[in-house]
Amino acid sequence: MKITNIETIPIFPKLAARYESEKVRLHGIDHRIVYKVETDKGVTGFGDLRIRPGKAPDPSTVEHLIGQNPFHYLNNTFNGGLGAALYDVMGKYLEVPAYRLMGAKVRDVASVAAWTRPASPEAFSKEIIRASNDGYRIFKMHSCTYHDVIEQTKAAEEVAPEGFKIHWDFNSNRSVASMLPLVAELERNHPIVGYVEDPIIKSDIEGWRTIRDQSKIPIVMHVPQLGGLQEMILGLADVFMIGGSIGDALMRGFAYSKANVQTIMQHGAGILGKAMALHMCAVLPSATGHAITLDDQYGEDYVNGNIPVDDGFSPVPEGPGLGFEVDEEALVRLAANEPNVIPRYVFRLYLPGGGMYYTPSFPNVPAITGREEGTIRGLRSEQWEEDGSSEFEKAYERVQKLGAYPSQDGG
Repeated sequence: MKITNIETIPIFPKLAARYESEKVRLHGIDHRIVYKVETDKGVTGFGDLRIRPGKAPDPSTVEHLIGQNPFHYLNNTFNGGLGAALYDVMGKYLEVPAYRLMGAKVRDVASVAAWTRPASPEAFSKEIIRASNDGYRIFKMHSCTYHDVIEQTKAAEEVAPEGFKIHWDFNSNRSVASMLPLVAELERNHPIVGYVEDPIIKSDIEGWRTIRDQSKIPIVMHVPQLGGLQEMILGLADVFMIGGSIGDALMRGFAYSKANVQTIMQHGAGILGKAMALHMCAVLPSATGHAITLDDQYGEDYVNGNIPVDDGFSPVPEGPGLGFEVDEEALVRLAANEPNVIPRYVFRLYLPGGGMYYTPSFPNVPAITGREEGTIRGLRSEQWEEDGSSEFEKAYERVQKLGAYPSQDGG
């Protein structure tokens, strides 16, 4: 079997209806790239990946694969979308699920997590309700400088069902001095927090050890700077997040499994991306954390069917390849969509002492206050979208000219 053509197809699926008024917060999530791999045997494979706006890959980057046998690229280190398309075509050709080309199957289902962009306590509360109603029992979200993580956690606790867990991603941007008290407070007062990802900067090896030694909440490392195995040997984390290229995820996943170290799978894409994540989880013995994908962010996709979530887990697809047939008419429609138009907006940042700042985008609190992310309790922010008022026009023009400015300066 030879590859005869590879198309790279940008698509712009509509976001879930709940995000209709949150286009700023979800900016860019509607940008994905689909890889369509055609062969001389009449078998076609598909894979997709979320991309940043303006970062669609050059079609020439796949030209070297034309005329090649896709089976030469088992355990490939291409991006996850292209890699998945190759596994899809190989599995379809052999009429076996993709996981059969990765290793011995060790599970039929995998734990899965919901996800969203950083949200206010009020919005996070709604997301938790939505996720639990949809069958999820774990929710991953990044913290941010402009919302109070304790208030966000409290809001989640008020609505989450028993046993529900939050996976906090702390962005790998802090010091031990700022992170230790926060982890201690979460551990002491907020048992809903089940995972702490990237608590401090990656280069602080001793700091990672300190955080791990003093925390009973599992510490998760993503994108390890030394490749992952050195960090495991050094004892820097309890859990390692894998994903990206299929080859790297499988290589590290099997190594972590031999060492009895848990892994979490992350693969940012739609339904086919979730399918790919589940296929990898099916063969990795210690992939007993959860899989994080983006399929719950969209109101439409281009495959026939979906992947259910039942009490926190999803079944591994059993059809050939990734396990789904593509609706090519739907694919054409999603490719013809226009990306979301982002309205003009201003942010207001409210500090606990009563100060208020206008900012041109998401507030950079460390730049405004000189404090690390997560060290100011009681701050909050809100987005002010264009509303036709003269007050908005005045604030918008001024913040575009000056950048962040305090309200007492004529806001």
